[in-house]
Amino acid sequence: MPSFFPLWVIITHFHNIFFLLLLARSGLEVLAAHPKLYWSDDCPPNRAWARFSKKVYAPDSRELWTSHDEEEAWSSVIALPGRRNLGLGRHWHFMTVQFWVLTGVVYVALVFTTGYWRYLVPTSWSLFPDSVKAVGTYLQFQITPPLPGEPFNAAQKLSYFVVIFLLAPFQILTGAAMSPSVIARFPGYTRLFGGRQKARSLHFLGLVAFAAFTVVHTAMVLIHGLPREFAAMVLGSYDADRRLGLAIGLLGLFLLAVFHLVITWFSLRYRRRAQHLLGLMVNPLERRISRTFTSRQHHSRADISPYFRVNGYPPVGEEYQRLAADGFRDYRLPIGGLVEHPVTLSLDELRQLGTQSQITKHNCIQGWTAVAQWAGVSLPRVLDLVKPLPDAKHVIFHAYDDKAQTEGSSGVYYESIPLYLLAKPHAILALDMNDAPLPIEYGAPVRLRLETQLGFKMVKWVRAVEFVADYRRAGMGQGGWREDHQFYANEAGI
Repeated sequence: MPSFFPLWVIITHFHNIFFLLLLARSGLEVLAAHPKLYWSDDCPPNRAWARFSKKVYAPDSRELWTSHDEEEAWSSVIALPGRRNLGLGRHWHFMTVQFWVLTGVVYVALVFTTGYWRYLVPTSWSLFPDSVKAVGTYLQFQITPPLPGEPFNAAQKLSYFVVIFLLAPFQILTGAAMSPSVIARFPGYTRLFGGRQKARSLHFLGLVAFAAFTVVHTAMVLIHGLPREFAAMVLGSYDADRRLGLAIGLLGLFLLAVFHLVITWFSLRYRRRAQHLLGLMVNPLERRISRTFTSRQHHSRADISPYFRVNGYPPVGEEYQRLAADGFRDYRLPIGGLVEHPVTLSLDELRQLGTQSQITKHNCIQGWTAVAQWAGVSLPRVLDLVKPLPDAKHVIFHAYDDKAQTEGSSGVYYESIPLYLLAKPHAILALDMNDAPLPIEYGAPVRLRLETQLGFKMVKWVRAVEFVADYRRAGMGQGGWREDHQFYANEAGI
């Protein structure tokens, strides 16, 4: 067997194809939740540089609209699993990326320990003009021979180097720049890419580059001869049995297609099981990131976004409407459960605990961002006041938002938060937004702010706060309304 097609190359090549397809399809499901791309973190509705939707919403619309109205239901043929399943799409994406990165680490380690790098890394500037000549030869409908003593011609070698050592790391780096925990803890890192939205746009362009490479790479396989290339890719040698190589290769592609049909069907038919099974591999990563990172954002007033999307329609229940009509003068927030000193506080009493102000970036799970100034009560101060009991591990924030009334769904909105997140310096109960009392559409009279988490964890229209030992006794037991009904992950640091 030629040294440039060892078994480990064959195995990692297959794993790379396997994981990249999962990443691409699940990534499209994530994109479908907010099918617009921007170069600015303000995400103005009418300034997207790319829009994959016919829906148009104006920032000055007379009718209230929310970011969920912008979501698209893409076909399961392209998206995994498709049909507006952002929670499961994210599960598939973040489960897969761990194995894809591991495959890449193993591959690169073997590349340099075995000496295989000399077939991939340019060692002479002549490779660049030789690559141009090789492309020209293909355009003249002729086959370009490989470099002397190597398996690839100049154009192939250069393209493989770019994909392996530049494009793949680029996707990992831009992906990390979209994590709310990373953005909060390392704001300078995200600025390297020009902000989260530029990182998101670049990440999408990286996907396009991978897709273009795949198309060209497949075309080259066909041009060079499918049996010949499959013999090399599957059996490790151009001199191997080409019929056997072709049969094994086609069987592998068939099984890959069947696998995607099965996991798509399973994800749509058994969504709760898919949530739990994928969560076994995703939740520990999210939990570790959430626990480790603390927000260090320090945005200026000049960074405040001129437009901040609304996510979720305000409550329409009689009790909330009565409180709102009176400016929330009669609002009282009960804080109890597993605490030494349960309290019930009015807005004035909450303000008397002290006010903390911060200008931070809001990261919606759908993909959009905006910067605002929030002011309110420090949650570490609240913890000192009520003194959680040793058994208290989670805090449930109950909302006035009855989804049966606002979205035609079911259940009252709530989210459970690990107790350690409330001890973070930027964790607050927000009462003001941009130097004014919190508007109703953004969560009045009280909303939660956790600057290392995605927006859905920052409960709006807070009705009560309850310290508990186990969140599984609330709702459907998944940790929150989105987790119960839309199969999100309970942790939200990515």
